[in-house]
Amino acid sequence: MKVIIDTTACSGHARCAAASPELFRLDDDGYALPFDGEVPAGLEQAARDGAAACPERAITVH
Repeated sequence: MKVIIDTTACSGHARCAAASPELFRLDDDGYALPFDGEVPAGLEQAARDGAAACPERAITVH
């Protein structure tokens, strides 16, 4: 499973990190940092939860 974050669409609400802090990281201003690589085993639901929490739909999981 992969996560793609459209950093240009992120508005810094930080809801992804609030929903799944073990997976999503934020910069100093609260914007999601790009995600590199595969979602670690066992964190697939966390990826989906973080994507669902994004009001801009800037996170795609596939």
